[in-house]
Amino acid sequence: MTSDCELTKAVEDALNAPSVRNTQPWKWRIRPDEVELHADEDRYLDITDPDRRDLVLSCGAALHHLQAALAARGRGVRVRRLPDPENRNHLATVTVEDDAQPDLIAASLYPAITSRHTDRRRMSHRPVPRELLQSLQKHARRAGAELVLTDPGVREKLMMALSEATELQYQEPGYAAELRIWTHRLPGSHDGVPATSVPPRPIGATKATGLSHFGRPALAQPPLPPGRSPDDDAADFLVLATPGDDVLDQLKAGEAASAVLLEATRIGLATTPLSQALEIAASRHHLQTDVLGIPEHPQLVIRVGWPAAGSADLPMTPRRPLRSVVLPS
Repeated sequence: MTSDCELTKAVEDALNAPSVRNTQPWKWRIRPDEVELHADEDRYLDITDPDRRDLVLSCGAALHHLQAALAARGRGVRVRRLPDPENRNHLATVTVEDDAQPDLIAASLYPAITSRHTDRRRMSHRPVPRELLQSLQKHARRAGAELVLTDPGVREKLMMALSEATELQYQEPGYAAELRIWTHRLPGSHDGVPATSVPPRPIGATKATGLSHFGRPALAQPPLPPGRSPDDDAADFLVLATPGDDVLDQLKAGEAASAVLLEATRIGLATTPLSQALEIAASRHHLQTDVLGIPEHPQLVIRVGWPAAGSADLPMTPRRPLRSVVLPS
């Protein structure tokens, strides 16, 4: 039997998962030998995320973090996704099974959980080798999603789609207020995107990456190498996509996002999850059919690159304490 302490520690690790606007929209129930994951609708962004897709993706990332934490402790698990058709907020139950083998690949990602941070700054001008991007693809596929790599021509279209979607979204009634709530948290808050995680746009930059409305930046950009433009770094834009688009697909996309982000961190890459182009139906359809030309459903854009030379260590992102996210057993 797995001790409650061991399960509790694994859930604490899972709390480091990324989430849209750092809302951390999850609740957990810890029982003997199992953990339940529930969506927290009190943290649902009804303007930004009208179909709950971001909420489910965020919870999927936390679910994968939990699996990696248990695997690193030598535990094999069985995961039942959407186990209760009468309760849409009960997204998964993870049961520790003594006769199951731990997932060694998930365990290898565990050390990256505490070092992964969303990096919104300019990245290096050094390209990421294709073989490393392909290794990220393999991790996405293990989790049931496809990671679409983009060539320079598609990347230009993708960045334009991100910019256009950001401007459209900002015009949605109530969106600016909702964004402000989660990017202007009071000092000492345990959630939201703090100013210390948001850099100013580089002087002269013309390309938008969906971050232009985060407000009151306080994170310094790394120094710009001589002769380089501030908007021509070598970051790649990858797109996570799934065969279908139901809640199960979205949950698996969140798990795949976690796997990709942790593997990228493990090999030294910086990452930025970007959801703006996928939060408006028309922009998402445009991305799928006109920009990427794929039959799969885009779920998340991930910006990946080497950290720029001279980049300072990123500050810790606030996290809610365990007592705030655990349901009675």
